[in-house]
Amino acid sequence: MSTTMEQADTRALLISIRTPNTKIEDIDRSLEELGRLVSTLGFTVFATQTQKQSSTQRLSVLGAGKLEELARMTKELDDVEQRDSLANIDEQELNEFLIESKTQLHANVVVFDCELSPMQLRNVENVLGVEVFDRTGIIIEIFSRHANTRTARLQVELARLNYLTPRLRSDHGGDRERQSGRGVGESLFATERRKIRDKQAELRRELKKVQEVMQEQRSSRIETPCVALVGYTNAGKSSLMRALTGSDVLVEDKLFATLDTTVRALSPDTQPRILISDTVGFINKLPHDLIASFHSTLEEAKGATLLLYVVDASDKDFRTQLKVVDAALPQSHLNSNNRLLLLNKVDCLTPIERQALSCEFPNALQISTRNDDDISLVHQAIQDVIAEQMCTACFNIPYTASGIMGEIHGKMQVIEEEYHENGMRITLKASAASLERLNKMLQQQ
Repeated sequence: MSTTMEQADTRALLISIRTPNTKIEDIDRSLEELGRLVSTLGFTVFATQTQKQSSTQRLSVLGAGKLEELARMTKELDDVEQRDSLANIDEQELNEFLIESKTQLHANVVVFDCELSPMQLRNVENVLGVEVFDRTGIIIEIFSRHANTRTARLQVELARLNYLTPRLRSDHGGDRERQSGRGVGESLFATERRKIRDKQAELRRELKKVQEVMQEQRSSRIETPCVALVGYTNAGKSSLMRALTGSDVLVEDKLFATLDTTVRALSPDTQPRILISDTVGFINKLPHDLIASFHSTLEEAKGATLLLYVVDASDKDFRTQLKVVDAALPQSHLNSNNRLLLLNKVDCLTPIERQALSCEFPNALQISTRNDDDISLVHQAIQDVIAEQMCTACFNIPYTASGIMGEIHGKMQVIEEEYHENGMRITLKASAASLERLNKMLQQQ
């Protein structure tokens, strides 16, 4: 991205376009979330502005009057007028003005709460004199900073190039050269586009190799029950992951604090062992291209026996967030039929609010990841759901097949063992696939 992203004192002016079918409360909610997004990048929210428009498709995005107003907030219009007005003042007045102007802050970046075309971005930048970003560009920059594993970095870089390619600018050569198609600027521009396309192809090949390795790893765990954490970003999934597994998963109060899929065993240990996987959080207006880029990250959740649907119940807009995740799960090809709703952060609610939630969501668990008793409830609920999906069967295990017992104790639940002269009769509870594989192993003895 641009150098603006590296500035320590970046003051962001947030802009929202209110179209006819958009409610004002939805605008306010989305702008508030955009503020949290830019804050995650270390930006300061300078101000927010809204304008009614019939659509977001006009080339200038906003009306002329609103653009003039914003140009003053970014200092662009002030600079033009000041150059004219300062031409004839004396030195003392000029020094007084310069001292005063240093205390007047202006926005040095503008962020739109929607997706803009390359032409729209350029047109608005030309008027406002500062760098302009749309919501997608901000999210991609957050993704770029928070990706740690090779898989996540490949996915983020591919998503970034997919976003930047149509926004690549030809800044070399004059208009006449670009129009002729034979100018230096045109050739450099075409070369840059070709380099990006080659890089995209290389990233896709690398990502495919990584996905094949990940698929092999998942195949080796196919008989091990897996529970996936899903939900809106910053709902508390990573905190829950740490509490359920005793792992050192990163926990930060930021949007998209982690993008990397983490798989850990449920702790304390269970029989059979149960795996817990964390996934990237969802967010409103998350472009489909970004979801597609994280296809392999979400693959871990596709084979999950249970989805733990984590919600920040202390957020006044959590019901809207629930709808966003509900809409995003089918796009990610995740089966949300077998899920357990967890209303997290209820320690921030009053008893009356918690009672109201009990009536509204009678099948949900109200928890706080800071409460050990609540974590124990979730732990037991996971085991109960897994147990319901397991089958019971009896096998005669000869003493000569003692090596099989390690497999049994690792992936199955032993209900009963009876020892006889030639071996033991064992009653097991496990997945149908595990029982079938055990039967084949015994037949080969």
